[in-house]
Amino acid sequence: MFQNTKVLETFVFLDMKSITYILLLFSLLFEIGCTHEEAPQQSPILKLETPFIQVLGIAQDAGFPQANCQKNCCQNVWNQPEKRKKVSCLSIVDPTTKTGWILDATPDFKDQLYLMENSVPNEKITLGGVLLTHAHIGHYTGLMHLGREAMGAKKVPVYTMPRMKSYLENNGPWSQLVTLKNVELRALASDSTIVLNKNIKVTPLLVPHRDEFSETVGFLVKTAEKKALFIPDIDKWHLWKTDILALIKTVDVAYLDGTFFQNGEIPGRDMSEIPHPFIEESIAFFETLEAEDKRKVRFIHFNHTNPVLEEGSSAQKMVVEKGFGLAEEGAIFEL
Repeated sequence: MFQNTKVLETFVFLDMKSITYILLLFSLLFEIGCTHEEAPQQSPILKLETPFIQVLGIAQDAGFPQANCQKNCCQNVWNQPEKRKKVSCLSIVDPTTKTGWILDATPDFKDQLYLMENSVPNEKITLGGVLLTHAHIGHYTGLMHLGREAMGAKKVPVYTMPRMKSYLENNGPWSQLVTLKNVELRALASDSTIVLNKNIKVTPLLVPHRDEFSETVGFLVKTAEKKALFIPDIDKWHLWKTDILALIKTVDVAYLDGTFFQNGEIPGRDMSEIPHPFIEESIAFFETLEAEDKRKVRFIHFNHTNPVLEEGSSAQKMVVEKGFGLAEEGAIFEL
């Protein structure tokens, strides 16, 4: 959707039978290429040797389209299910152990769990746990699917920061998940690395955000070969004690807050009450990065008003022309 794929073709001298097979193959590839936009959102992994991240959703907490929205941004999508977007979420999958973890439990949890479970062809990936960034509705309410009214799960590890842990333990209906042992809360500490398995480590990074009910973190995912950064929510980059420019240089991919494209995007509402780094703002802030580092950035967590959700929009084109990327549902990044 947002990225071009280049195919390198090498021609050699072959007999007529081989040439016939090649021509048939090229014909098939051409047919697949022409129907790519109609293919399912899920992108199945083809290599089974290494862990990978898969994008399970790209929208802000309320999804796309958003409830009660009659504006053009959503009106054009209500009757076109294929254009709808699930709430921002990533999975980490280790094919060697057939285990996966979900970063944030969104309102679309059941669909996203299904995508993760079936992300490796001919294999069933088991849920190894959920890691929560904070207590805003798009990031933890999917835990309800683990309860007695749905999965009736048994001791699913849910990794939380201290205030998030207290919030779940002391407020219903989430507290019932704890008392019935549907979930097993596991403590996180900022800048302290946890080991998910022998191949994957995760470090929570405390970030400034509207922390009404819990603190907010992003996640740094590490394997022996690569690093991935996930920060779906932050107030402003300059308010963070960590140098985001330096951090981007150390990772291989960065899924970063792209909630709004520009100031004034929601007419009649003071956007300072819902602070996020506008994509235009982030692009300017990241301007000094080298081209190879800019390409690591994948903006994510798009509000329903964000014009980058519109295929072929000037906003979408501007992001790509400036050297950055936009997260796609189903996209896979090998770690």
